[in-house]
Amino acid sequence: MSDKRSVHRVCPFCEATCGLTVEVDDDAIVGVRGDRDDPFSKGFICPKAYGLKGLYHDPDRLRRPVRRTADGFEEISWEEAYDEVASRLIAIRDEHGPDAIGTYTGNPIVHDLGAVLYRPVLQRALGSRSLFNSAAIDTLPKIVQTGLMFGRSFPLAVPIPDIDRSDYLLVIGANPAVSHGSLMTMPDAPGRLKAVTERGGKLVVVDPRRSETAQIASEHHFIRPGSDAAFLLAIVHTLFEEDRVTLGAAEDLVEGLDDVQEVAREFSPESVAEHCGIEAAEIRRIARELSDAESAACYGRLGTCVQEFGTLASWACELVNILTGNLDRPGGVMFTRPAAPIDAAFDGRFAMGRWHSRVSGRPEVEGLIPSSTMAEEILTEGPGQVRAMILMMTNAARSAANSERIEEAFSRLDFLVAIDFYINETTRHADIILPTPSPAELSGYEVPFYLLSVRNIAKWSSAAMPPPDDAQEAWQVFSRIGSRLMGLDALDPQAVDDLVLRQFATAALADGAWPELSVDEVFDKVEGDIGPDRILDMLLRIGPYGDGFGRKPDGLNLRKVREAPHGIDLGPLQPRLDDVIGTESGRIALAPPTMVDDVPRLQARMARPREDVVLIGRRDMRSTNSFTHNLPALMKGRERCVLQVSPADAERLGLVPGGAARVTSRVGKLVAPVVVTDDLMPGVVSLPHGWGHAASGTRLEVANGRPGVNANLLTDNEAYDVASGTAVLFGTPVSVEPA
Repeated sequence: MSDKRSVHRVCPFCEATCGLTVEVDDDAIVGVRGDRDDPFSKGFICPKAYGLKGLYHDPDRLRRPVRRTADGFEEISWEEAYDEVASRLIAIRDEHGPDAIGTYTGNPIVHDLGAVLYRPVLQRALGSRSLFNSAAIDTLPKIVQTGLMFGRSFPLAVPIPDIDRSDYLLVIGANPAVSHGSLMTMPDAPGRLKAVTERGGKLVVVDPRRSETAQIASEHHFIRPGSDAAFLLAIVHTLFEEDRVTLGAAEDLVEGLDDVQEVAREFSPESVAEHCGIEAAEIRRIARELSDAESAACYGRLGTCVQEFGTLASWACELVNILTGNLDRPGGVMFTRPAAPIDAAFDGRFAMGRWHSRVSGRPEVEGLIPSSTMAEEILTEGPGQVRAMILMMTNAARSAANSERIEEAFSRLDFLVAIDFYINETTRHADIILPTPSPAELSGYEVPFYLLSVRNIAKWSSAAMPPPDDAQEAWQVFSRIGSRLMGLDALDPQAVDDLVLRQFATAALADGAWPELSVDEVFDKVEGDIGPDRILDMLLRIGPYGDGFGRKPDGLNLRKVREAPHGIDLGPLQPRLDDVIGTESGRIALAPPTMVDDVPRLQARMARPREDVVLIGRRDMRSTNSFTHNLPALMKGRERCVLQVSPADAERLGLVPGGAARVTSRVGKLVAPVVVTDDLMPGVVSLPHGWGHAASGTRLEVANGRPGVNANLLTDNEAYDVASGTAVLFGTPVSVEPA
């Protein structure tokens, strides 16, 4: 008799946290649909959700560790893999020091509860400063901006558009209709965006491409890539000039207002109009509408981050929210109150510039060095040279700037270990690959994204399928390697995990919020035997809705969250600005020197002639990380890795629809098929990132059948946002000609 069942969980493929109902029959996933009883997503899903089934059944996915040999990869046991990884890393550390071992983390890790909680265990065991992260590809300017202004670690102080109550939403450099709200966790983004206008509000999109979000907006304005900061500062200028500045909830909680006014004085709409490509009258009108709206939010994302002035653009976006009185205001931008406050277990204070990268001197941010420095740190000889890397669920050879140099760097390492379930363009260079289970085989809780949600939500994701008996989850991999590096390999895994739990509990109780609660009581009463579930239970129980380990019997704990398979709606966002500010002064720093000191660079850029053609990226509904390109359900339909070009540029450059174009930058070149579209601003061409498959030595049958081209052959790791060190991925100067 077959075992048919329905399992409720969250989709693991983007930030939206849509609820899924996974239909299982014996050892197969036979269906994936939206969970109509999920109070947050209400049955909505996008095509990516079907990838859960394809990824689980993918024959290319690794199930056991493999080691690279002269004849290809061979399977080995977990113990053999752990022994080799530990011995090789210890030998390199002993000879060259801890900084000779680097780590790089891809963003699939953030969907893995165990990986989120146990990665710090591995990093502490390494003791290295050579820590790189995918956040430095696309989020670092926002991390720097919120950290310096609010004094809190990311993402504890990211203002979230309260989209469900907003009367006016200005979207700049973002496409939430496709991304589903990056740093703005929201299922059914298209529905929520349309609802703004349906209730009489206004949705304004500013983007060099008429994106899917722009197509449902009230109005759309083309803007030249890299000019977002100037445009937003012109709005700030107008607010001051027309005496429209109001601080609302931030009144008496800000410092540096006069400094902001002085900076904005130089950015009149008339002075920036040509640079931005938006008329001065339009800039002034948008500023007035933001000011006059009953509630409004300015939301910038990828386009405002991965550009030459990413930190300035992120800063100016926040200034618009604050100076129109929309910070911590219903319908404006607010702060989530998460059920599992991760800051209870980590130091929540922002830190930056405590050290700098060895070669180009780019600043450390929150313990991480910008990923744009990774290749030079590996390839440049001398003390501190990175000689070994631990890669965690990443395909940096397709996602990072100047990927040809990244591949060269990986190929020259003394030792490379990858924690991944695919042999992709990056992991093919690994000496050892340690595969973790697929998302369908993991249970968990979306700790990072419930910190960024447009509503307060708690939901447990149940595993749809059991992992193989010999599988190792990411938290086990991190713990096993970390314990060996710390000389604790004589302890059994339970003893090691008990130490980890006690460390988390000690940190969580250090602020004195629960004076009667002791580490011993937490250890005795927390639910679970081993692993991340115990830590999550602790966080839920000491969180704002928690049961306080019995002190508030009606409160949350992990058991109660698990018993609500569709999730728990904890209500709309509520004002909590006083709880969020963590600066030494206790005030929001409106004019951090890091931003103010970078303004002359923006002014100098405005004075130079603009490039003839620049390259930007774009996002596709069916594609997030490159691994989704190996899932048949997501690769159906038209070719999506194409070069989009405006009609004016096609005529000027001699390009024809369906033809091919040769695109060349300072660091590389490629040939891509051409699509001519009115959706592109003249002077701008667009390619999606993450493609460029069919490399030798990979094991990606579906992806290799539709390889596309690698846009990051063109992006330049030496072109970066000075304030944060983030590589410029949008706005790369290129030449384009018929191929």
